[in-house]
Amino acid sequence: MTAPEPAEPAEPGGPAAPAAPAAPAEPSGLSKRDRAVLAMERRGWPGPGAKERAIREGLGLSPTRYYQLLGALLDDPLALEHDPVTVNRLRRIRDEKRRRR
Repeated sequence: MTAPEPAEPAEPGGPAAPAAPAAPAEPSGLSKRDRAVLAMERRGWPGPGAKERAIREGLGLSPTRYYQLLGALLDDPLALEHDPVTVNRLRRIRDEKRRRR
């Protein structure tokens, strides 16, 4: 059995190799980061400072970016399939806040 030939490097100006995904997706279709964001929301927090610190240290994200990602996840059907209790709870909270405005 012979070893396969190594792939030739891409020519300058030639077709580019497909980009690898940022984080491998699980069978649920969500990235590891997306699942970590939902897991963070599942937890109870004693106050906003503890949660923001955990977001920065545990996920390596600023709280602003975290909440942007979370907002997009709430509208993602894959997130609803992965964690329906958390997503539906957060959707209710979001909808109540929108109604008050």
